[in-house]
Amino acid sequence: MVRKKPLVVVTRKLPDIIETRMCELFDTRLNLTDAPMSRAALIEAVGSATVLVPTLTDRIDGALLEHAGENLKLVANFGNGVDHIDLAAAASRGIAVTNTPGVLTDDTADMTMALILSVARRVVEGARVIPGGEWEGWSPTWMLGHRITGKRLGIVGMGRIGQALAHRAKAFGLSIHYHNRRKVAPAISERLEATWWESLDQMLARTDIVSVNCPHTPATYHLLSARRLKLLRPHAIVINTARGEIIDEAALTRMLEAGEIAGAGLDVFEHAPAVSGKLVRLAKSGKVTLLPHMGSATIEGRVDTGEKVIINVKTFLDGHRPPDRVLPPAV
Repeated sequence: MVRKKPLVVVTRKLPDIIETRMCELFDTRLNLTDAPMSRAALIEAVGSATVLVPTLTDRIDGALLEHAGENLKLVANFGNGVDHIDLAAAASRGIAVTNTPGVLTDDTADMTMALILSVARRVVEGARVIPGGEWEGWSPTWMLGHRITGKRLGIVGMGRIGQALAHRAKAFGLSIHYHNRRKVAPAISERLEATWWESLDQMLARTDIVSVNCPHTPATYHLLSARRLKLLRPHAIVINTARGEIIDEAALTRMLEAGEIAGAGLDVFEHAPAVSGKLVRLAKSGKVTLLPHMGSATIEGRVDTGEKVIINVKTFLDGHRPPDRVLPPAV
């Protein structure tokens, strides 16, 4: 008798090599259109699947999980962040949750460094000049940006990505400062020549560039509030490749419009995929660089993420503890 394979529902299109392997291992239902699943489609998915493989575009909240069938045993997230999943609701129903930490560290750190350079050196603004037919030749006082060597970089969140960014930034001659719940290991601090600030307020008041690299949790919602943004000096720039909700975007926009801070590089937005028209206008003026959530967008990163999902699902279905479980918590 042939044993029926468990049903795995994937909510978005993944790299071909990952989808092929999933189809080999499981009874896999793919999303061939790559459009986000409707609420009705998600309800049907949780009602029929053994494993759901969502992404950050899917809201897996308590109301959705009320429709979960008896077969749903695992939510294997394609991505590191799980703030779009109601972990308490999943736990109450005995549904395990896994994520994919670590695979996008270098990609996100690279993009963060790219945004720092882009804003400080007006790269995007300059890239528009020649295609727009506006360039009349070199001038010693035209399109001047700022040197980043010797500037102070304040990193909000010194986890994997924060440390990877610090490693890159140090090579560019930036002075590394960071705010974290606790100090990093002495060996890491010594290698990066990093200064820890217990007070985020004090760090913000002293740094030239601020990069947000912490996860989005209830505790970090609007961590960079209007009050804290006011602590920044007028020449400071703000970079965010983490989650849009960590910054009070409306307050940031007002300060950029008023010239109270010099610029910003944003890969994430508080109300994504909607982007404020005021931010778009600021981007056209050259004060802001806006990217469409590209921080983790590398072929290698997507494949590595998919491979982690497969390992988590296969390990779980084989009756073992998946390596990247969020629920139930490790003991």
